[in-house]
Amino acid sequence: MNENNSNIYDLVIVGGGVAALSSALYSGRYKMSTIMFTDSFGGVTSTAHTIWNYPGFLEVTGMDLISKMVEQVNNLEIPIKYEKVMDIKKQDDFFIVNTDQETVKARKVLLAIGKKKRTLNIENEEKYLGKGVHYCATCDGAFYKDKIVGVIGGSDAAVTAALLLSEIAKKVYLIYRGSQLRAEPMWLDSLFKQENVEVVYNSEIKELIGSEKLEKIKLKDDNEMVLDGIFIEIGHVPNTELLDKLSIKLDDHGEIIVDKAQRTNIEGVFAAGDCTNHTELKQIVTSTSQGAIASYHMFLDLKSEK
Repeated sequence: MNENNSNIYDLVIVGGGVAALSSALYSGRYKMSTIMFTDSFGGVTSTAHTIWNYPGFLEVTGMDLISKMVEQVNNLEIPIKYEKVMDIKKQDDFFIVNTDQETVKARKVLLAIGKKKRTLNIENEEKYLGKGVHYCATCDGAFYKDKIVGVIGGSDAAVTAALLLSEIAKKVYLIYRGSQLRAEPMWLDSLFKQENVEVVYNSEIKELIGSEKLEKIKLKDDNEMVLDGIFIEIGHVPNTELLDKLSIKLDDHGEIIVDKAQRTNIEGVFAAGDCTNHTELKQIVTSTSQGAIASYHMFLDLKSEK
């Protein structure tokens, strides 16, 4: 669509998850000159061990799904660059996007920056990171073959992490602060069939104990559990580093406020995926739809601006 200046893109996509890839796919089909920047390839989806609820697949891993989407985007010759976006500034009718390696100019910007894992925010959590404290069972579970581990949380992510680890570890404790797990019934059916998984209800971690690595945890009732490692799955918080500089409006949960076209309060800036307030249902299928919706409306806007 960009016929006037090869140095100016129609669209810069910030993010590397399914919302970003879906937007890239649609913008490519609309012949919008597009470039994509990410410093976290695949987003949360890439860490999913098994996906059972994405249309067209009986079962697929997160990384396999991401790889197929990347292949589609590559076929449209849209560049995907592994660079961290440091700053975005509005300049007249354009946006100046600065990464840690280059500067580009664009007519539209899509923020598909997702969310980052929520931490326990307790002492020694950072000290034992990678030394008994983990946030991704798919990435690090293999290190705990025939060992004893804990999973912290009670949602789908926590339950699926416990299921994956039950195939690797000798014993898995699922530690949840509530009295009832919040995961989908099908995941719970699978969980309760695992003989080496034990759910510890109404419990929270109070302290992480060890020397060079994690050795045990102390719960809020002062009981201690000897564990080789823990996997923290207590949700996500929005990535907001870029948003303050753009004066993007957020809701009370820190999510980007968008309309039904995925527009933010800044003209020319759209947002899609888990970083937005578009829906409470944070799923792959909803994120991909938002990426498509955003590209459709950016395409219409660019046509009307010619």
